[in-house]
Amino acid sequence: MGLEEDALDYHSDDPPGKIEIRTTKPTNTQRDLSLAYSPGVAGPCREIATNADDAYRYTAKENLVGVVSNGSAVLGLGDIGAQASKPVMEGKGVLFKRFADIDVFDVELDLEDPDAFVDAVAAMEPTFGGVNLEDIAAPECFRIEERLRERMDVPVFHDDQHGTAIISGAALLNAVELVEKDLSDLEVTFAGAGAAAVATARFFVSLGIDRANITMCDIDGILTTERAEAGDLNPYNREFASDRSGEELADAMVDADVFVGLSAGGIVSQEMVRSMADDPILFAMANPDPEIGYERAKAARDDTVIMATGRSDYPNQVNNVLGFPFIFRGALDVRARQVNEAMKVAAAEALADLARRDVPDAVRKAYGDQPLQFGPEYIIPKPLDPRVLFEVAPAVAGAAMETGAARTDIDLEAYVERLEARLGKSREMMRIVLNKAQNEPQRLALAEGDHEKIVRAAFQIADRGIADPVLIGDEDEIGSIVEELGLEFDPDVADPTTGSYDRYVETLYDDRKRKGVTRTEAEEMIRESNYFASAMVESGDADAMLTGLTHHYPSALRPPLQVIGTAEDADYAAGVYLLAFKNRVIFVADATVNQNPDEAVLAEVTKHTAALARRFNVEPRAALLSYSDFGSVDNDGTRKPRRAAELLSEDPAVDFPVDGEMQADTAVVEDMLTDTYEFSDLEEPANVLVFPNLEAGNICYKLLQRLGGAEAIGPMLVGMDKPVHVLQRDDEVTDIVNLAAVATVDAQRR
Repeated sequence: MGLEEDALDYHSDDPPGKIEIRTTKPTNTQRDLSLAYSPGVAGPCREIATNADDAYRYTAKENLVGVVSNGSAVLGLGDIGAQASKPVMEGKGVLFKRFADIDVFDVELDLEDPDAFVDAVAAMEPTFGGVNLEDIAAPECFRIEERLRERMDVPVFHDDQHGTAIISGAALLNAVELVEKDLSDLEVTFAGAGAAAVATARFFVSLGIDRANITMCDIDGILTTERAEAGDLNPYNREFASDRSGEELADAMVDADVFVGLSAGGIVSQEMVRSMADDPILFAMANPDPEIGYERAKAARDDTVIMATGRSDYPNQVNNVLGFPFIFRGALDVRARQVNEAMKVAAAEALADLARRDVPDAVRKAYGDQPLQFGPEYIIPKPLDPRVLFEVAPAVAGAAMETGAARTDIDLEAYVERLEARLGKSREMMRIVLNKAQNEPQRLALAEGDHEKIVRAAFQIADRGIADPVLIGDEDEIGSIVEELGLEFDPDVADPTTGSYDRYVETLYDDRKRKGVTRTEAEEMIRESNYFASAMVESGDADAMLTGLTHHYPSALRPPLQVIGTAEDADYAAGVYLLAFKNRVIFVADATVNQNPDEAVLAEVTKHTAALARRFNVEPRAALLSYSDFGSVDNDGTRKPRRAAELLSEDPAVDFPVDGEMQADTAVVEDMLTDTYEFSDLEEPANVLVFPNLEAGNICYKLLQRLGGAEAIGPMLVGMDKPVHVLQRDDEVTDIVNLAAVATVDAQRR
């Protein structure tokens, strides 16, 4: 089947379309319904009647955008009418929700008259926190947006104009930096004089381009003052009419520094590219075929050609989804009255800044493991980069507050944490630990320091003030990786193969001499990074360590267990995962270390896991799991968790609720605990789940992660004498940074 047939099936599968409405409050009982509707709903109605701004408090208005169109200029389809445009508007709603957790009502108005359209949209102001205008023909779109901005007290944003302007503006900021030119000196040529072109030209002026240096062309050639006087231009594009000599686009491109294409495919030749100034910048954004193909533009010259298109199959895609979800997110969260020029500039600058940073592994994987790194092939972030939300929305909100467009002021630092919570509970939990780590960074040994991921993680760890990383590995190799990645980073490196580390040899020898290790063998072993890092921590030269990225878990764990060992009050280490669901978190133990623990080990693991939960500001409630509920089955297997629960209940040092043995659903379903087993010591569902053996724990966490939609943090190693955490072999840089924060907080506690 072709793409169109697949798309038809996609949209027609039951239920048809791409969106639906879900309730956000309980509706399970008669009382729930009386609160949601009559008679309880009268309360918020009265409050809003007294104070209209209370609509933001009592309704979904603060997170609701209207995507409004008359279908008069649908991309690639033209004037197809309001009804036919509905799939596009639903799709816009999907993007709002997916990237910024914004709810959308799509509104298709069968109105060609601009005045009637404006009246209809303005009348809907009580419904929406903002309005996104979409696919409206020029020049009417200019007048419609201007009038709605004047009449409405919520943000009105025509994405076809400003989205392209903002994203290409971000690309321009980075391209100019790479070719070392000044914005104010640039000669810019536009192919296209419609809504997107005019809005982009205006925005480039806001960024610092001299309006006199902009030459705009349409299908009839250069927009000149002579054509304006003859009435050949509309009131909006005539502001870019010039006295430039020449008639055609080819003339306008001679000696131009920047070409911006928002017109038609294939209209630019290689000869026209060769006529441009040194190190030209080309944004050929016509879709689906750009004004000149990527390869042809790059091959036209020997100097640097920075090229962007509207296509996803080439570098530097100018994609509006990088803008509108996050701009509206920031505007909604300060209850902005408009999206002004300062807010748009802030969005472009935030995007430009983000493109200069190291790209997360998850983003690289999403784009086929492309080598995404700031340079001519990467001047704009990718839409699937989750950091866009945390950079653009706060920048927009901050600009709204600074310019008086905001109805309410917010703490931007706390706001970032709220945004992270929108993308998942795991981000909210990690933010707690990251904040703690940044309050008192510790010295962290990274055992596999000459691996690219570890170097990138170390840079982020140091840059964000999480810890003071020490890279264990070949100093020359680490230096080469830093240079290749273009990181501004002078890492602290310890090379086990050079220099004298007699003290570490003695530490290792003292620990292992009665385990069959000679001094000579200790000298050899210390050159292995895991033993080196373990001895470094044991000697007090580092406060914590990470290892395991290039080793199987057991082999990575062995050196720290041999050299550092378990804590004084612990006989066993254990591996714990934090699993984050939408509205709850649970800690799963043991998932990586103890194959068949007895009741004493289970009790010890429970205490260690409870202590770990408290580092995430979670008050532990522990359940010892089995396939039996409180003696319903009696055999050696069910007695083990039962006795572990009894040991914990009898321990005066245990200051958290614990019970067992119980089945997994009993532990996590409140009704079962409070109704069926009202005698349980757990008054609320458990958040620490201790499994009877490694097999059960490992199977469970993987099923919950893959089928239950849980986000996993870990494994986190508990029970060690000093902080040690063992990575998984496929961990990404983000995972390494997160475990570094956990290790730092662990070290602070000690």
